[in-house]
Amino acid sequence: MKFVDEAYIDIAAGDGGAGCVSFRHEKYKEFGGPNGGDGGRGGHVFAVADINLNTLVDYRFSRRHEAKRGQHGMGSDMFGAAGDDITLKVPVGTIFSDAETGEVLFELLVPGEVVTIAKGGDGGFGNLRFKSAINRAPRQKTPGWPGERKSLKLELKVLADVGLLGMPNAGKSTFITAISNARPRIADYPFTTLHPNLGVVRVGPEQSFVVADLPGLIEGASEGAGLGHLFLRHLQRTRLLLHIVDVAPFDDSVDAVAQAKAIVNELKKYDDGLYKKPRWLVLNKLDMVDVDARAALVKDFVKRFKFKGPVFEISALTREGCEPLVKEIFKHVQAQQLAEQPYVEADPRFMADTAPAADHDPAA
Repeated sequence: MKFVDEAYIDIAAGDGGAGCVSFRHEKYKEFGGPNGGDGGRGGHVFAVADINLNTLVDYRFSRRHEAKRGQHGMGSDMFGAAGDDITLKVPVGTIFSDAETGEVLFELLVPGEVVTIAKGGDGGFGNLRFKSAINRAPRQKTPGWPGERKSLKLELKVLADVGLLGMPNAGKSTFITAISNARPRIADYPFTTLHPNLGVVRVGPEQSFVVADLPGLIEGASEGAGLGHLFLRHLQRTRLLLHIVDVAPFDDSVDAVAQAKAIVNELKKYDDGLYKKPRWLVLNKLDMVDVDARAALVKDFVKRFKFKGPVFEISALTREGCEPLVKEIFKHVQAQQLAEQPYVEADPRFMADTAPAADHDPAA
């Protein structure tokens, strides 16, 4: 299935049905009175976050989504039926915004979350509503109210705890394959990864985190070089970035430090908030470096790169150093999750049974 993380749609809720003008006609009842019913409500348009979806491809070629209108009112006190609602299923992490103004309207971040993105119009009143002591044969009615109509932009930002950042062919896909259940395509040429891949890393019983592998980033991505930098939007909800660097490129003329600095510059150009996220340096492909030369290579790289954060040395191919890195990632993610949880003060009504008893003399 093709990965699509952006789409434009037009939605229209159903119009309300019109009210009815009718009078009761029965034998021997000359003045039966009004009995025109109200029109039915138009159908609503809902959106639900479906955990089984991971792309917006269903909305790339199906742009118009319209709910049914309400049924008109009828005689004999019969009200019109409400129009059928429609529900749009989208991946978790989808953002709904106004296509013209760019205003964010809804964000679906929880599996199963449902929002009403367009309300159906109310039905009109039949003449039964206008009956009174001084107006016993009303002929008034009202039309149904129109349903809401909107042009929306759908944008998907995948939900992951950790994002992988690096040049093409730096070993990001090999790394996510080594530590998680993800099985992205792996080859020995740049831009093998063409869309984000998510993998769940199991650390222990009920202990896990989600990693996002993105297409490689190159210098000039902000001007459209390579695959551009639009995929960086998927890193904006992560808690940690892993900057993976190939320290043993095949071409000796390639400077790994210059490439790493180019990635950081592109990150800063795209979003300053993303640039300030916690970022760890992961030096990959150390299996291709002589054991005696590894320490000097790593020291020289860190010194020239002027990196102040945590540095990890791994080989994604042989999985050397991956387990300690995974454990440190989990500790960081867990600490971030605890820090994000709101503090709720305990209700004193439920603390009576657990409060320590006051000191007292049993003989008193």
